[in-house]
Amino acid sequence: MNLNHKNTKTKFFQNFQLLKCIQLILGLFILALGISLSVKADLGVTPISCVPYVYSIVVPFSLGELTIFMNAIFILLQIAILRKKYKYIQLIQFLGQLLVVILLGYFIDFTLYLISGINPTTYLGQLVILLISCAFVALGVFLFVKANITYIPCDGLLVVISKTFKKDFGKVKICIDSSMVIIGVVSSFVFLHKLAGIREGTIIAAFIVGLLVQLYEKISHFLSRKLPRTAKPSKITGIPKNYVITISREYGSGGHEIGQCIAKKLGISFYDKELINITAEKSGFTREYIRENEQKIKNTLFYELYAQNYAYINGQLPPTETLFLIQSKVVHDICSKESCVIVGRCANFVLKDNPNCFNVYVHADNEFRKSRITNYHKGKTTVSNKDLDQSDRERSNYCKKYTGLNWRDSTNYHITINSSLFTIEQIADSLIYLLQRTKFETLEEGKSICEEKMIA
Repeated sequence: MNLNHKNTKTKFFQNFQLLKCIQLILGLFILALGISLSVKADLGVTPISCVPYVYSIVVPFSLGELTIFMNAIFILLQIAILRKKYKYIQLIQFLGQLLVVILLGYFIDFTLYLISGINPTTYLGQLVILLISCAFVALGVFLFVKANITYIPCDGLLVVISKTFKKDFGKVKICIDSSMVIIGVVSSFVFLHKLAGIREGTIIAAFIVGLLVQLYEKISHFLSRKLPRTAKPSKITGIPKNYVITISREYGSGGHEIGQCIAKKLGISFYDKELINITAEKSGFTREYIRENEQKIKNTLFYELYAQNYAYINGQLPPTETLFLIQSKVVHDICSKESCVIVGRCANFVLKDNPNCFNVYVHADNEFRKSRITNYHKGKTTVSNKDLDQSDRERSNYCKKYTGLNWRDSTNYHITINSSLFTIEQIADSLIYLLQRTKFETLEEGKSICEEKMIA
């Protein structure tokens, strides 16, 4: 019985590996077809194909052969970067990458032959072929990555660079892709005296291929009845015994001070910058990285371009999304242990399934906010309306990305308040009073003091 069971497991493993190899080869063929279609569209090839395409016009070698040559150089660069860290066991990985790129190169030449009759004569026809090529490139990448056997040498180089020099993979990929385009442009003008293979299609491919890979990922999860890979926190089961006050705030509106005042009056914990230290301990991210990347996204277009690069690595999220997930778990853990006030971090969304959560949004006019910021820094720092708008936009982008909500939509909160109309203590007392009268009737701390001040 045990022998039969062992044989069954061995056969299953062998069949599974065979299927993954078939998936990898199919992915390479579809990827090659997509690259060939981008050549036929004649609106610009994908960024990584720019250099071999230009040189395929200059030297007597095919696009596929030059793709093999360029990726072989990427393998040598991986070995050079690893140097003493290089182990002979990795030779098998590099041989796997070499085999992959040889297949890809010959598939490119073969598919170019297969579609040699496709020659769009109108710009609309070229654009349609280009979009189809992007869909094929994305599908090929998706199938190849999900096979999870090895890397295409270019992606392998990106992984080696990011791990060796501790650089963000998404940013490294943007730099490499941009470098390939720049080298292609320079080579094109030097050898051909005109721009070849790099046009609007190159930019379109750079922006939508990664998004399409993410779309295929979501479709795959949907078809397999699994949840999509998103940065959404898990639901809370049962009714928490602790109560939580979340405060979302405009920069300079005084939300931090209001939260502190409420926590002090109620005798509960207060969390704002303290969350940075806790997250650093839980995640391994440095405090500097967390300060720089939490609660803000400067440019949504650049961020999407950056984040979609992680679709080329199986099962890995961008660090910023990992940070959000870890910080969300930290917030959940804190709220399961004690009553508290939490400022920012999209806590109103993270705790959306917590019935004992009271959500506040604090805002104010620009003149009031600028004055508060200047006074806080004792006149050493001044801010402009542009600075305020940028800060608000970054927080709004962050909220939209990770929650899908409009940060300034009042329906996302139990109450919004203009902090320029009252003092910090008046606002804190008012919120505690409302808290007692609406959400938590059993809350006793500070009750008599606040009621007396409200009556007065």
